[in-house]
Amino acid sequence: METSEKTNRTHLGRKISRIRELRGMKQEALATELGISQQAISKLEQSEEIEDSTLEKIAKALGVPADSIRNFDEEKMIYNIQNNYENSNNSGSIIGYQVTFNPLEKVIELYEENKKLYEKLLASEREKVEILRGKLRP
Repeated sequence: METSEKTNRTHLGRKISRIRELRGMKQEALATELGISQQAISKLEQSEEIEDSTLEKIAKALGVPADSIRNFDEEKMIYNIQNNYENSNNSGSIIGYQVTFNPLEKVIELYEENKKLYEKLLASEREKVEILRGKLRP
């Protein structure tokens, strides 16, 4: 009886870890999003049970519903992907695939966004320098 109970229990920490990895997110990024340390994320991912309020925050940071974390089953996900891939209309072929956006435009958008962020960072650093200069002056 104990073994069946143990196997039916979900290890939420492992599920969070796997979803985070599938989303391409590092522990540090999730920690920053939640305002906690990377070590706290590591400890959470080792926890079998997690409070609902904490799980909700993690789910929001990962961009998934909390129920998706609770019900996450990697085996079912792999099975679903395999079946959808094998039963697709193009038999797994990507011949004739057409991109619906111009990749060059996306690169330009990213460049412009990066440029704006750099300008904000530069302005922030200039403000810091001015504050420090003000404190050095008698």
